[in-house]
Amino acid sequence: MRIAYFINQYPKVSHSFIRREILALERQGIVVERFALRGWDAELQDAEDHSERGNTRYVLQDGIKGLLRPTFEVLRAAPGRFFAALRLALRMGRRADRGWPYHLVYLAEACRLLQWLQAAGCEHVHAHFGTNSAEVVMLAQALGGPGYSFTVHGPEEFDKPQFLHLGEKVRRAAFVVAVSAYGRSQLYRWVDHEHWSKVRVVHCGLERSFHDVPAQPVADVARLVCVGRLCEQKGQLLLLEAAHLLAQRGVRFELVLAGDGELRGAIEALVVRYGLQAQVRITGWVSGARVREELLGARALVLPSFAEGLPVVIMEAMALRRPVLTTFVAGIPELVQQGSNGWLFPAGCIESLAVAISDCLTQPVEVLQRMGEAAHERVLQRHDIDTEAARLAEHFKASL
Repeated sequence: MRIAYFINQYPKVSHSFIRREILALERQGIVVERFALRGWDAELQDAEDHSERGNTRYVLQDGIKGLLRPTFEVLRAAPGRFFAALRLALRMGRRADRGWPYHLVYLAEACRLLQWLQAAGCEHVHAHFGTNSAEVVMLAQALGGPGYSFTVHGPEEFDKPQFLHLGEKVRRAAFVVAVSAYGRSQLYRWVDHEHWSKVRVVHCGLERSFHDVPAQPVADVARLVCVGRLCEQKGQLLLLEAAHLLAQRGVRFELVLAGDGELRGAIEALVVRYGLQAQVRITGWVSGARVREELLGARALVLPSFAEGLPVVIMEAMALRRPVLTTFVAGIPELVQQGSNGWLFPAGCIESLAVAISDCLTQPVEVLQRMGEAAHERVLQRHDIDTEAARLAEHFKASL
């Protein structure tokens, strides 16, 4: 079985879960061709990502001019299909988050992708995210390409499903993957009941090499780590508000922000404003190995997100036997259980976050150790990458 994966940007520091999924599918005996719009010149941290870059073909590597010849070749070879796909692209541009010129570019990208899919003999193409990547594979199918599926992660798709024409993408797909039951419920909202059977839950997974290491005791330090892109939806500014509150109350703590992003300047400014330079450390983007080191060196992971799908870093922390402090939004409560393997608190509530942090910092190490073991057992039951990849492989086979 030969399938293709199509991603907006690959490889990417924050999308290591896609790499794990592809490699696990190959262990299932499936041949996977990698295609992406961009990512040939991005900064990478992991050696495996550098290897994946060499296995990936990039639609936009030659710029827009590189799309002209494939577009005219597809038009000349199958004008009927081309104009049907053109009408679809223009329809996708109505009341969309981006105007119709973007959707014409997506059509040109689909023409180039179509030729690569046909040359490689791909029987099916799978996209990650229900945004432009899903539209490109949908247009490639309209041009005469193979059937497609895509994985919806959230929260972006759930924020603007009508502007992304998410329902149209689901209706034309062979099947659609949600990474949590919550994600499945959101997809149900935007398609008729007759299409509900297309929506399947396949979790993101962890490779055993990540968590198959000797158990390390919870660090007896007042340190928490927050891992993720520095952006509005992850709630790092709220975390600093809670940290400021704790500092005013005389609570001793260390906070590590592992990641980078568009809010870094605002976060650094707030650290200075609140005088938290001695307590807060920002690492910038780090490798998977460094993420593991930071998690193992902390009491727990804290992730005060406002909107999510189901964060992979929560799975990573739990696999390393670290409890989690996070919000009960989206798919998170399907994995994190209050009092058993972590703390759940309302999104956007500074006081509740401060109380959860204070409770975690004052718990005996033995209690955190028990919570960490419970976390480890739960995540391994639900998020083993080979188990999830086998489930996804069955969906691919059934779609053919």
